[in-house]
Amino acid sequence: MSNSLPSRLDPGTPYPLGATWDGLGVNFAVFSANAEQVDLCLFDPAGHKELARLPLPECTDEIWHGYLPGAHPGTVYGLRAYGPYLPQYGHRFNPAKLLIDPYAKKLTGSFRASDALFGYRPHSSRHDLSLDKRDSAPAVPKCVVIDEAFDWSRDVRPEVPWPETVIYEAHLRGVSMLNPDVRQHERGTFAALASPRFIEHLHKLGITAVELLPIHAFLDERFLLERKLTNYWGYNTSAFFAPHPSYLSSRRLNEVRIAVRQLHAAGIEVILDVVYNHTCEGNELGPTVSWRGLDNASYYRLIPGDERYYINDTGCGNTLNLSHPRVLQMVMDSLRYWVSAFHIDGFRFDLGVTLGREGTGFDPGSGFFDVIRQDPVLSQRKLISEPWDVGPGGYQVGRHPPGFGEWNDKFRDCVRRFWRGDAGMRAELAARIAGSAELFNHRFRRPSASVNYVASHDGFTLADVTAYEQKHNEANGENNADGHNENCSANWGVEGPTEDAQINATRARVARSMLASVFTSLGTPMLAAGDEFGRSQQGNNNAYCQDNALSWLDWHLAESEEGRVLTAFTARLIALRRQHPLLRDTRFLRGDVDVSPGIKDVDWFDERGEPLTSEAWQDPQARALTLRRAGRDLDGNIEVLLLMHNGSETDLMFSPPAPRLEWNVLADSTDPGSPAHRLDGEQMRVGAHGFALLAAQPPQPERSPHAGAAGA
Repeated sequence: MSNSLPSRLDPGTPYPLGATWDGLGVNFAVFSANAEQVDLCLFDPAGHKELARLPLPECTDEIWHGYLPGAHPGTVYGLRAYGPYLPQYGHRFNPAKLLIDPYAKKLTGSFRASDALFGYRPHSSRHDLSLDKRDSAPAVPKCVVIDEAFDWSRDVRPEVPWPETVIYEAHLRGVSMLNPDVRQHERGTFAALASPRFIEHLHKLGITAVELLPIHAFLDERFLLERKLTNYWGYNTSAFFAPHPSYLSSRRLNEVRIAVRQLHAAGIEVILDVVYNHTCEGNELGPTVSWRGLDNASYYRLIPGDERYYINDTGCGNTLNLSHPRVLQMVMDSLRYWVSAFHIDGFRFDLGVTLGREGTGFDPGSGFFDVIRQDPVLSQRKLISEPWDVGPGGYQVGRHPPGFGEWNDKFRDCVRRFWRGDAGMRAELAARIAGSAELFNHRFRRPSASVNYVASHDGFTLADVTAYEQKHNEANGENNADGHNENCSANWGVEGPTEDAQINATRARVARSMLASVFTSLGTPMLAAGDEFGRSQQGNNNAYCQDNALSWLDWHLAESEEGRVLTAFTARLIALRRQHPLLRDTRFLRGDVDVSPGIKDVDWFDERGEPLTSEAWQDPQARALTLRRAGRDLDGNIEVLLLMHNGSETDLMFSPPAPRLEWNVLADSTDPGSPAHRLDGEQMRVGAHGFALLAAQPPQPERSPHAGAAGA
């Protein structure tokens, strides 16, 4: 920008929104349907001193815009909006509050705890009906104009097909904070994401996609700061286009691009966990940092007839109003930006039900779903929804439209309960490992729509599922009242760590069996980072505010004997999934296709090899299940697989069902280090809470194109 600042802006254009550099200057455009004036505030490069305050001179179709000649990338700015402060009518304009541009692509500085962040006087008896006139600029990050240039010409998207996808859910900061191979100043940033050791670990496992917890800029809630905690997970967005500043060790956006480019070169996709259901501004008593100050009545869903208050379908104080075309445009523009500017391969939508809400509630044909499904760019990316929120009718697993995968918590809970030894779980386990067809087999959706997992960032880690029966969240400062009370977990005799060898052996076997269920079931498997080597959060099932060793991956644990055994077994399961197309079939199965004489594409048996009768399916004490799958292998030959599940407390002898075949044991959770071997005899001992995978090839008939070919 030239040394002398202009006294006014040129008119500029209403499109594109945000700050756009054209080589000669910068165009600024921001939506507000109810503002009376919007000012552009220019700051020094450090963002400390406001140098000029220039009104955006034009408003076209509710877009305020202006052009600053001579401005260039690196220009630091913010916004102020003028209008009525009438909370009871939904308006909360306060020009004393510096606002982040909703389209800001880079931020400098950080939020500072201050009463000035609030549009009202926090200690007033009138609460949010009062007006606070203190300047909030010292406490707010500033926006930075950027240059989009980057050479993507040699980048090749992995474009891994859904049936071959294996997701690794990770926290950008958590995966590297304790990584001794990463330089100290790069730990917890994008620079560390593609470190050689991390990529080697992902390759060893067989991971095809890294799903990152939110990397959008976010605000730490005041109540957490008062407890000397922070919002570690980041589900409290303050800017939908900008990465969190502390995640950039170099302060350069190209750090993100380089990390994505390196992961792509390794054949690994990058999926972002995104939060478009609410913002960091909370309820009527929250801060004013962006959307609230620009046009509260447009950006948020307000209670009809009492617009002072917010509809709170998210449980986070507010709900973005995606029924408004400009708000929906902002979300779509943000998604397209991350795909075009950073080559992101997909998105996991936090509280996806909220995004599909219209005035009448959740609608699979809502504007959000319709727009994203027809988008020529976004519709080709991986789209995953967290299919619930806390609003009315908020549980919608299986009801999302085609094109979306969904987190399947029914799979998680069923697998945990079966391997815990709960009664009456055999029939449900059969449904879950067959792809949860009753949930997803409609509208020509595929089994991959079910994202199967046994643990995620939200809840117990896999190790804690087998070591704790109660949550232990005291460190969060909420008297252990937060987090889920029911975790479908078992401690097997002692709460928490123990030196008892028998208990530890049981825990390890149960963990391996649960992982086996994840990777041998139809659907898209997801592994929570660190579960492959036994990471624990000491029983904390809601570690959202624990930015410390409790949440970070301990890579020394990965090098322990127990960690190496579990990692190797996990890698073995993923490799078997890759080698055997039957484990990742693209079809839902009904058992009505004869693949070989006496063998259908899918069949179910008890441990004796006897077909299950209606009475047997309903037997609450039955805890053994054999699934037989048949179809074509990678070479086109007919292959038969047996998945043996023993959810009981004693070892059981499993008999393969007729016809008699020569079986190879591919994996055994009771004996994880045992190599593949021929089954000796006509029965196999499967240990208590154990799983075994067997394979055989029956006599090969002439190949028919209709003979149960499995999807590759």
